[in-house]
Amino acid sequence: EMRELALRMLAETRPSHPTMMSAVRHVAGLLGMSPETLRLWQRRYEVDAGVKPGITSDAAAEIKRRQKENAELRKANEIVKAASVCFAKELDRP
Repeated sequence: EMRELALRMLAETRPSHPTMMSAVRHVAGLLGMSPETLRLWQRRYEVDAGVKPGITSDAAAEIKRRQKENAELRKANEIVKAASVCFAKELDRP
């Protein structure tokens, strides 16, 4: 909610400032927040909207989910390998 308000204010204020950063500083000051936070929110909005190149929020979330899943699968695979070694040893005993 705060992000949407800040980005809306930034879009409305931008034409009256010579640079994006001066508009960011102005709006951040009005809202009592860090200009860097607002700049990052603006950057993320532009990437998600397809205006600037980069990985969208949805794609980043999907990548993170898949990395977590891969780590869990690797761990499970190691457990299965260790168990198969134990079972193989049991079968070799007379």
